Amino acid sequence: MRTTTGWQAEGPAAPLRRATLKRRELRPDDLAVRVDYCGVCHTDLHSVRAHEGGGAPPLVPGHEFTGVVTETGTAVTRFAVGDPVAVGNIVDSCGACAMCRAGQENFCQHFPTLTYGGTDRHDGSTTLGGYSREYVVRDRFAYGLPAGLDPAGAAPLLCAGITVWEPLHSLGAGPGTRVAVAGLGGLGHLAVKLAVALGAETSVISRSADKTDDARRLGAHDLLVSTDPGQMADARDRFDVVIDTISAPHDLGPYLRLVAMDGTLSQVGHLGPVTVETLDLLIGRKKLSSAGSGGRAATAAMLDFCAEHGVAADIELLPSAQVNEALCRLGRNDVRYRFVLDMTDLD
Repeated sequence: MRTTTGWQAEGPAAPLRRATLKRRELRPDDLAVRVDYCGVCHTDLHSVRAHEGGGAPPLVPGHEFTGVVTETGTAVTRFAVGDPVAVGNIVDSCGACAMCRAGQENFCQHFPTLTYGGTDRHDGSTTLGGYSREYVVRDRFAYGLPAGLDPAGAAPLLCAGITVWEPLHSLGAGPGTRVAVAGLGGLGHLAVKLAVALGAETSVISRSADKTDDARRLGAHDLLVSTDPGQMADARDRFDVVIDTISAPHDLGPYLRLVAMDGTLSQVGHLGPVTVETLDLLIGRKKLSSAGSGGRAATAAMLDFCAEHGVAADIELLPSAQVNEALCRLGRNDVRYRFVLDMTDLD
């Protein structure tokens, strides 16, 4: 077994601690990646809070990271030592089901292997994430990092970025379409940047006007205050696409009423039960959808698009030793707009 160093959870009330981690020896189609930058996702925070510690499987968070190839398996031809790469929240799939054949490995009918907290398809071990200095990954699920993309700012593209790219792209956001993004956080700010880069007329929906300057800096045309009944009424049936990135449970009705005839509300923030008034869908033939992560082809296309259009996350870069501070502040929503850990202090 290979060994590396990373940050491991010890239980819901305990801080992550620096630990020696075991990685598998390279299989023929594996890469060893030196992890340089790893984004901090709300999923990481939820996973740490839910971790029981003790006899539970080990938990090392981190599923959006960039780094450099340090070794390749004997069958690898797409990458060489020294290549900059990015890895997201899916690191394997069956490759044979209908979803995999359609290029949607993220929806693998036999369950995709998650970057951490997943089950390795070959040996049954628990996957350990990117809060570490090395990761071993199947080459099909690593992506070349295009020239011109800052590796730190690019790391969140592999989770937050692809999560909003998929609905924007599949719903045809572009010139002549009107897009609204509800919530201006880690997901939302990238949704705004991508919608603007795609050529859509883009608005932000927020609970207050406090983020108006940020919204305009990101390229949005305006900001709609969701707590202002007059503004919400004036915007009824206005948007072709609404990307809802709000992570807390909330009423979808006010956002559905903003959707234009035959338009779509895509809910990508809150993962849980929702209640919908049928009339909010019926009047205007509106649609409610969702999305999560992305397949290999879409992820590669997103990275190329971001490199071409200069899209990367707005980040606060911290040494990985401050991971517990990052998680605490993330729990308070005290970040604009994504923490990224610099893993070089693990050397």
